[in-house]
Amino acid sequence: MKKLKGAERRNWLFSYLKEQNQPVTGADLARLANVSRQVIVNDITLLKATNAPIVSTSQGYMLLPDKENNAYVQKKVACNHQSKDSEDELQTLVDVGVTVENVTVEHPVYGEITSSIMVSNRHDVEMFLKKVRETEASFLLELTSGIHLHLLSAPTEEILNRGIDALQKKGYLIEE
Repeated sequence: MKKLKGAERRNWLFSYLKEQNQPVTGADLARLANVSRQVIVNDITLLKATNAPIVSTSQGYMLLPDKENNAYVQKKVACNHQSKDSEDELQTLVDVGVTVENVTVEHPVYGEITSSIMVSNRHDVEMFLKKVRETEASFLLELTSGIHLHLLSAPTEEILNRGIDALQKKGYLIEE
């Protein structure tokens, strides 16, 4: 691809992400666009500033699903467990067809901290956890002694409820 300038490159980025059904790393986008990764980071920031529905996940950049054209249900759930249980929690949800969109903790100084996870299958979970290990990052739940929220989504209420029931059976769910 020839080197595109500014707005033309951002239009290409948005179109390219729209065609993908999985996250694309900044390095891959940079290679495809023939620019540096930092240029891609800046372009993504500018696109987000125009309300482009782009999310940064541990696996790369992706567009959020079009809520109006894709019927699915969402629910926030409160969970409590230790870091060692994170893999089991995520796999429990994706195994029944639930997507874990994000995690939120309530920090005493910074207030609400939310981070995108966007895992929908075991491969996504594996890649997310690999990134955590490689970067030696802490799970957000470590800031709050294990208490955290997840925004979950699924194609049907039945599938969503199956995931919530599975969390409850494992003792990860905080009862309302």
